[in-house]
Amino acid sequence: MAEKRKQNKIEICAYSIDSCLVAERTGADRVELCDNQQEGGTTPSYATIVYAKEHLNIDTMVMIRPRGGDFLYNDIEFSLMKEDILLCKKIGVKGVVFGLLNSDGTIDKERTKTLIEIAKPLDVCFHRAIDVSKDYYQSVQDIISCGARRILTSGAANKAIEGIENIKKIQQDFGSQIEIMIGSGVNSSNIKMLKEYTNVNNFHLSAKTKIDSKMQFRHPKVSMGGNNLDEYSINIASEEEIKKIKERLSYKNLHDFCF
Repeated sequence: MAEKRKQNKIEICAYSIDSCLVAERTGADRVELCDNQQEGGTTPSYATIVYAKEHLNIDTMVMIRPRGGDFLYNDIEFSLMKEDILLCKKIGVKGVVFGLLNSDGTIDKERTKTLIEIAKPLDVCFHRAIDVSKDYYQSVQDIISCGARRILTSGAANKAIEGIENIKKIQQDFGSQIEIMIGSGVNSSNIKMLKEYTNVNNFHLSAKTKIDSKMQFRHPKVSMGGNNLDEYSINIASEEEIKKIKERLSYKNLHDFCF
């Protein structure tokens, strides 16, 4: 007799309210609400968090990251993170997402515990800061000891498909103690393999597609951002891609069961 199968969870990394609405409309389980996609995600505005809470029926996790760059925060930045978490508690979102490292690449357990304590009873996800930590396996254990509910990881690699062996190992060794969620480069073409090989059933992705700006006049010589930013296109979650992902994760054979 097969054991009870676990439910797959799809989390959409949403950089706009429009993407949140797409995620809900296409059956995603939750969103991770962020700002500043070019920096890999920072804390969204207060108004954006409030709007998401008031208009979404699916769970909203909020990124707590005061800036782009590394995950070594000074005292002012840490204070901002604490205040943002308190605001999220006041608004009543499902949870918060953050990650903190020490300068030597270890998990900043002291500050992580402080933020988790402040966040209670919200869910806490420790994000991909773990993927740039010094000792990946030890970092998982440290995060568990701090009391986080979930870890978002690509297996200490740029893309989850490249870190699949590490993800499989931590799922085997620690999956009963903390939720493992796979992120970075997850899409409809690889999600089936990621699931079946690692036995993980939590997936994080942006499912982004570009839509053309409705601006008719486009100034050819002025740019508001660097890094060859295309200011006349907008990234938004793709309904088609999310639907494909849900289809790939549907239970159709024994390989789809989590034992």
